[in-house]
Amino acid sequence: MKTTPFTQFHIVNGARMAEFAGYNMPIEFTGINDEHITCREKIGLFDVSHMGEFWVTGPKAFDFIQKITSNNLADLYDGKVQYSCFPNEIGGIVDDLLVYRFNSETYLLVVNAANIEKDWNWCTGFAKEMGLEIGKDIKNISDNIAQLAVQGPYALKAMQKLTSENVIDMEYYTCKIINFAGIDNVIFSTTGYTGAGGCEIYCDVKDAEKIYKAVWEAGQEFGMKNVGLGARDTLRLEMGFCLYGNDINDHTSPIEAGLGWITKFVDGNNFINREYHEKLKKEGVSKMLKGFEMIDRGIPRQHYKVYDAQGNEIGEVTSGTMSPMMKVGIGMAYLNKGFWAEGTEIFIGIRDKKLKAKVVKLPIFKNQMPQVK
Repeated sequence: MKTTPFTQFHIVNGARMAEFAGYNMPIEFTGINDEHITCREKIGLFDVSHMGEFWVTGPKAFDFIQKITSNNLADLYDGKVQYSCFPNEIGGIVDDLLVYRFNSETYLLVVNAANIEKDWNWCTGFAKEMGLEIGKDIKNISDNIAQLAVQGPYALKAMQKLTSENVIDMEYYTCKIINFAGIDNVIFSTTGYTGAGGCEIYCDVKDAEKIYKAVWEAGQEFGMKNVGLGARDTLRLEMGFCLYGNDINDHTSPIEAGLGWITKFVDGNNFINREYHEKLKKEGVSKMLKGFEMIDRGIPRQHYKVYDAQGNEIGEVTSGTMSPMMKVGIGMAYLNKGFWAEGTEIFIGIRDKKLKAKVVKLPIFKNQMPQVK
């Protein structure tokens, strides 16, 4: 089992550790609810060094990424980050990812930890076809990069103390290469998986310890706490952010997953299997991923069945939890056509009961605190 450069800090701070995507990762420190609320209201520190990173560079980089991702790479400018996915050849998704553009020939792809090898094989297969040199034009640097996510309304205010660059005014989903905590060539991006605002910080593993200590010290006056994977999941679910393996997979189209906004059918964006997804968008889909909120008391979980008022099965839960902010059960589910409208009454099969819920518009939790400058 792999470790991250921050594993020692997690153990010292009393984390409950467990295997995730081949890594020994912290699941919780002070408790999922406490960590979740801290991230929403103050500032939370996440170890996300298990994520995968691929550099793609050179004159063929743009055409390659435009081919293998569903979003329109032409919309990016230097310093802009884009959410996208790798469509496969059977109508589903290889993985979802972030695409960072630093200039017209330099991009960083950030992929899910559980899919690093799968994604690398997928990418290099097409890279070879398109004449990119493996190890030169496309590099897997996942083992060389440490990454921290600093999330919450006070995150950027705290991190501004560690750099002379203006980061507190950075727009959402942008990035810079800066000197941070005395370390050069740190990638600083206003991205994250919580919906609480903040940033993600990428550095060389040799600088990880220094970065961690500086970030931790800078965050203390704002109530920073360590946050594990448990609260990472509840935070993303309140926002309706998809989790690969739960809400999207090799057999779900981004159109079905409500990700039409990252699936751009524009001139010049001839991504893999475009025709299939374009047809789905034009003709409609039979199921769609929707958020829901429990009316009856109960906690929905993945694979629980969804029913209509007559007891007919109409869908399946993909992700579910008890919302720490709302104090009710929430989740996402693929629902049959006819049950997508906001406010539609549905029933979740929990144990031997069918408990009432309602379809809600994403994000499920809507009362976000503004960023503090």
